[in-house]
Amino acid sequence: MIQNNNQGALQSPLGSGFNAKSTTAEVINGIHLNGKTAIVTGGNTGIGLETARTLAAAGATVIVPARDMEKARKNLQGTADVEIAEMDLMLPASIDAFAERFLASGRSLDLLINNAGIMWVPLRRDSRGIESQLATNYLAQFQLTAKLWPALKKANGARVVNVSSQGHQFAHFNFDDPNFLRREYDTLQGYGQSKTAVNLFSMELDNRGHSAQVRAYSVHPGSIGGTELGREAPLELFQKMGFVDAAGNLLPEMAASLKTIPQGAATTVWCATSPLLNNIGGVYCEDADIAKLAPESAASNGVKLYSLDESDAKRLWELSEKLTGIQWNI
Repeated sequence: MIQNNNQGALQSPLGSGFNAKSTTAEVINGIHLNGKTAIVTGGNTGIGLETARTLAAAGATVIVPARDMEKARKNLQGTADVEIAEMDLMLPASIDAFAERFLASGRSLDLLINNAGIMWVPLRRDSRGIESQLATNYLAQFQLTAKLWPALKKANGARVVNVSSQGHQFAHFNFDDPNFLRREYDTLQGYGQSKTAVNLFSMELDNRGHSAQVRAYSVHPGSIGGTELGREAPLELFQKMGFVDAAGNLLPEMAASLKTIPQGAATTVWCATSPLLNNIGGVYCEDADIAKLAPESAASNGVKLYSLDESDAKRLWELSEKLTGIQWNI
């Protein structure tokens, strides 16, 4: 009988042998991906770039969909076995077009890494009126995975890795007003609910998809230095959160806590490739292992139980179908 992670039933570390300082090179050591095909969104910068390079170096053919093709070509120059394709996660038609082109190639899809995301952005909406962090961080994952589902099933053992964040602890998913139509916009609340949605989606996707041999995972990469995630955030916000001093310099204690990019991408790569997860899915992972449950009362390592709630996961799936116009019967 296949177990599921409803209500966090499987949220117990496996003792992987890795930790917060483990790197992509360490977790991929000894694993060969020859003949495998992977798609990595946001694979032209930050931890996505590191993920794409690591999977390609292990033998996979990696497709990197990107909004800025010129930037992607520059950043991926010299990386063997990587293909670049056009896609904008804020444009549903662009997601559909990318997926249709991939399906037309006839290839199976072994690894789908939904890595791309945004944070600390002002209130924006897409053409459907959906708040931009919800649209980019979550609904784009739902739509892309749904559209690529035939190729994932064809692989007979695919994995979907959805990049989440400890930031899910900022907010429950607000079913009453997910797009901030009736409440004041708060960028961290928007980010938090988008990442809670990622956790709920990953669990429900695994529940629905394991019979087709598709397993799903959500990942907290950690706090990482050198990425572009905070490029739109005002200095005042970082000061308010205690990250920087009055001059905008990163505080020493904050700098000491940051992961490097190879450390930040390690959990994604581990979830995508570790044989320890061959019979486990729907879990939230951090530091290259399954995470523990976090206490409800305070921010901490681990995953909040509300983001693994079975009824909320099913409710979110139905809402996601409505918002995207996709009837996804797995």
